[in-house]
Amino acid sequence: MKSGFGRIGLGRFVGIGEGRQRVQPAAGVWLKRGLLWLLAASVVGVASWLLIPPSEGDVAQTEPVKLALASVDSATSASASDTSAAEAAGLDRMKISSQTWRRGGLGSKALVTFTVRNDNDYAVKDLEIVCAFMRRDGSHLTDRSRVLADTVSMKSRRTFARVPVGFVNVNADQAKCSLVTARRA
Repeated sequence: MKSGFGRIGLGRFVGIGEGRQRVQPAAGVWLKRGLLWLLAASVVGVASWLLIPPSEGDVAQTEPVKLALASVDSATSASASDTSAAEAAGLDRMKISSQTWRRGGLGSKALVTFTVRNDNDYAVKDLEIVCAFMRRDGSHLTDRSRVLADTVSMKSRRTFARVPVGFVNVNADQAKCSLVTARRA
């Protein structure tokens, strides 16, 4: 039996909230939440599918960086004999003195920080780098290249911070970047 003393001083708020029950059953709430999670998962799945680069098939790549450097060296020597205004720079007096890399873009992109040292007697521009990504055991995964339109002055060095090189494999643990081409500024 209730004495009713708990309602003293509440005035007109006495009956509010006592008789109202949940109108919607719990199963309907869980069904709506489940459909919402399914929709969110499908959106994330489609977005990740669109961001993954297309596969190149089962093409075996052995030492692609050295091959790229060899083909560029021959192209550089051929273009150095050319009398065009855009003369190729001597890569023998240029090098990457330090480099690091990290993941960005939800872990799918490689951001490379490196310092280019130019010991030539002229400024260079349009630097092209190739980065080879490897597993922890040293086996090759993929190569990514990037052309930088910036200029490095003569007898100087320049640091390029967090340059996005491209998408990398989730198993990539190591990266080695090399200069491929450059032009006189």
